[in-house]
Amino acid sequence: MANQSKAPIYIAFSWILWPALFAVGLTGAGLAFRTSAPLLWFNVVYLTIVAAIAFLERVMPYEQQWLHRDGETLNDIAHTLLNKGGVQIVAAIGASAPIAIATVARPIFSSPAHVWPDAWPIGLQVVMGLIVAELGLYIAHRAAHETLSLWRFHALHHSVERLWVVNTGRFHLVDSVVKIGLSQLPLYLLGAPLPVFLWIGAVTAFIGLLTHCNIDVRTRPLDLIFSTPRLHRWHHSRVLAEGNTNYGENLVLWDQIFGTYFNPDRRPPADIGISGRIADGFLAQLLQPFSASGFRQILGRKADVDSLPPPKLGRQRQD
Repeated sequence: MANQSKAPIYIAFSWILWPALFAVGLTGAGLAFRTSAPLLWFNVVYLTIVAAIAFLERVMPYEQQWLHRDGETLNDIAHTLLNKGGVQIVAAIGASAPIAIATVARPIFSSPAHVWPDAWPIGLQVVMGLIVAELGLYIAHRAAHETLSLWRFHALHHSVERLWVVNTGRFHLVDSVVKIGLSQLPLYLLGAPLPVFLWIGAVTAFIGLLTHCNIDVRTRPLDLIFSTPRLHRWHHSRVLAEGNTNYGENLVLWDQIFGTYFNPDRRPPADIGISGRIADGFLAQLLQPFSASGFRQILGRKADVDSLPPPKLGRQRQD
């Protein structure tokens, strides 16, 4: 559409689109959780939002060049299914055996003082759960950028040269396990109930889709609270000072507190990626971080791993 960026209706639509998609996703998740097959119907809602985002990426893209194929679509889907599928299997076990969790897991992980505020409305419990889980996600994400032993796994996610809905779940399995452990274990220790875990999972799922979308959305006020597409585009920058910022998965509270929030008044870069090289093929990408040669390829180094400088290298700028 000609001059669509200047059309008032286009501008208005770009302002309401992010919160509208997020609200529709959460509403659908709430309805799914009330059914006898919550995971099945949640996936129906999730895939519906994926389809809507994929359509909108074609109608009103943020970056035209990100519409071009990069040869990684099948690998992106495979990593998404492995990571999201694994999470859903765990969730399915928890949803189908709450008695087992209550009688076995809770006595092990829960605090004797019963810290969790069960009497609070579920909405407030979810907000509290998000803040707690976000601290673990922030620590895991920042460590993955500042520690070489973790960056080798996280680099897979940053190796993409375009952002779009399909590579939302492009994470190495080890990277995902670390993030899940650090974010969920504190909730178990505090005694958070199963509905809190389900709602946090829903929030994370839909914000993840929206964070990586290639849609021309405007989110300026929301940038101060949520992890938005604009903030995450800065996070994927090749420039170290720009890319090692905005670690929040859902919220940017901990970025604000620890000084890693970054949102300058200019357009985020379209040229994204890493200086190293990720292997071709799904299985090769899973195995690459475990070998010394694969580690060197990921870092873009010819030297031996043992001779590398200390952590906090993150991503290097590619000249």
